[in-house]
Amino acid sequence: MKERLLGKTPEELAAIAKEAGLPSFAGKQIARWLYVNRISSIGEMTNLSKAGREALKESYEVGIRPPADVQTSKDGTRKYLFEVGDNAIEAVMIPDAERITLCVSSQAGCKMGCKFCMTGRQGFHGNLDAADIINQFFAIDEAGELTNAVFMGMGEPLDNWDNVKRALEIITAPWGLAWSPKRVTLSTIGVLPNLKRFLEESKCHLAVSLHNPFPAEREEMMPAQKAWSLTEIVRLIKQYDFTSQRRVSFEYTVFEGWNNTPAHAEALVKLLRGLECRVNLIRFHKIPDFPYGTAPDTVMEEFRSKLEKGGITATIRASRGEDIFAACGLLAGKHNNNSHENQ
Repeated sequence: MKERLLGKTPEELAAIAKEAGLPSFAGKQIARWLYVNRISSIGEMTNLSKAGREALKESYEVGIRPPADVQTSKDGTRKYLFEVGDNAIEAVMIPDAERITLCVSSQAGCKMGCKFCMTGRQGFHGNLDAADIINQFFAIDEAGELTNAVFMGMGEPLDNWDNVKRALEIITAPWGLAWSPKRVTLSTIGVLPNLKRFLEESKCHLAVSLHNPFPAEREEMMPAQKAWSLTEIVRLIKQYDFTSQRRVSFEYTVFEGWNNTPAHAEALVKLLRGLECRVNLIRFHKIPDFPYGTAPDTVMEEFRSKLEKGGITATIRASRGEDIFAACGLLAGKHNNNSHENQ
């Protein structure tokens, strides 16, 4: 199989161009063809010599992979399935007024083992490289309309930081998609060593999967708490400035009878006090063999009110794509066996 040009930097493309007998400045030209013009074949790179293009074709291809399946929700959300080697991953397009957000996957499966997440239940099957991550931006029908991206799909982005960092560079670099970092949010359970790297090496927004302020209870559902404690995660985040353009938010899935008592609200306020942040309350989407249910809207509203009285900005996130298993915690990388597309 030929190597993909997609996912490479101008410096890497310059070295490839030199191998093909092209001048090194052709690396920047190739990058423009890939990320600005979004061509699908080397033959379309018309400002490269024909001999150079033919030499490139011998070992390389652009490497855009079409989705293997797509499903459409009644609310307009679309879930795309991509085959990556022997595995499959999913990306979700979420339309909302003037925003069209892509929920991006960074791994096939996940090592973190959160008990309320379908991705975590399937175990870990491999990291996505930068080409597989960027391919999710290029291969969907709405590729030219995307306004935002959230790394909240399958996998833990900071467990694959080197590849995710490269993808973020391509998304935000002037020679790449040239997006502002403010258009991208990375969600993490809190992999401490790479969380520090992300905070130092990227300007994108941060979202932390919190879900419970009490360490013992959090560990019950999120085994990673044992390795990277929430206290240490918040302590690290408080060392950085989130008072201007960069934002930090905390994801809090509300489970009926587990994490929505006044004591939980009080502990959450205490934990986050002094940090300019937002708490996103998420409706739990029920999965098989899980002991807790979905909290009623009134419970979520009461919990939000308690947080706001404690000085914490809190919102209830709208649930999208639940009917096609595209909502938070439901991605599993499975083919739709009913039809190619559900309308």
